Amino acid sequence: MNRAPSAVANALATANSDYFDRFGFIFIICATGKTGEQMLDNLRSRLPNSPDRELRIAAEEQNKITTLRLKKAFPL
Repeated sequence: MNRAPSAVANALATANSDYFDRFGFIFIICATGKTGEQMLDNLRSRLPNSPDRELRIAAEEQNKITTLRLKKAFPL
């Protein structure tokens, strides 16, 4: 995200607000290896989801993030 053009960052901010308004929780994605554009595309593609489906996807993304963090904290 640090390298994302300002237009992408602004679009993400707007889409994040729309997402929160729709689902009542923040957009979560395992951002490792993704560009700002990819995250924006993913956010937009998830907006039409039902709340139940989106909650499952968000939980899966949180699991990916947690797994990565644990692997960094406790390398084998």
